[in-house]
Amino acid sequence: MNAAPDTVRFEARAAAVAAAEAAYRRGLARTRLKRRLLPALGIAALIGVWALLVYVLKVPTFVAPSPYLVATTLVAKFDVLMVNLLPTAIESISGFLLGNLAAIVIATVFVHSKSAEQAFFPVVVLINTIPVVAKAPILVLLLGNGMEPKIAIAALICFFPTLVNMVRGLESVNPQSLELMKVLSASNTEIFFKLRLLNAVPYLFSALKIAASTAVIGAIVGEWIGSTTGIGALIIQSTYNFDSAMLYATVIVGSVFSVLFFLAITLAERLAVRWQPAA
Repeated sequence: MNAAPDTVRFEARAAAVAAAEAAYRRGLARTRLKRRLLPALGIAALIGVWALLVYVLKVPTFVAPSPYLVATTLVAKFDVLMVNLLPTAIESISGFLLGNLAAIVIATVFVHSKSAEQAFFPVVVLINTIPVVAKAPILVLLLGNGMEPKIAIAALICFFPTLVNMVRGLESVNPQSLELMKVLSASNTEIFFKLRLLNAVPYLFSALKIAASTAVIGAIVGEWIGSTTGIGALIIQSTYNFDSAMLYATVIVGSVFSVLFFLAITLAERLAVRWQPAA
């Protein structure tokens, strides 16, 4: 006698669950669309304001070109821009790898030796306080006029944020987890790889995302000092030639590469850090 009402209730619950799941999927799709659409709208609004100001204020071309002129230059000079982007990309990526690797190694030493941290951390802070434009000529004198000083500048810029975040991540382990590892007679190596390093990985990627942008800035600044190729050199040449369209196009290319570098690190973080919920 009760079979029919039970079946109706079951079907009603299944329909409610299906409706809730469909609503959740629609909300998720709207969120993803909004996440992609809003940045595009922001960029479009910026370009629109730029074009409007240039047109209304009658700004001379050598001062600020129109977006159309910059886009035309991007297409016409694409091969020149890519040729100059290549050395900047090599310097940025090499400096990124070198600086972050050195920061990870030194952070590991600092965590296992408080004396070393107390002795050398102030030295690291002191070096970091020196402006990049002051470091660049010194490194050019020491390393020559090739790619080496540009890589060194990019590495120095990446080094300090990664060192600070890595030290914090390695040290901020849960005390109960650390005590449990010691109770289980875990060695320092096991504690480092199975507890400290896993705890530090999210901190590390936060620093790497910052370093991805600053490495490009460091390479470009290094190219300002005695370089004939690269995005930085092209910026200087365009400035001296009053070629504002080429100047803006070069800046855009450098910025796009920096954004792509940042997105690559973000993708690597999603693939590597799977034990934390997505933001």
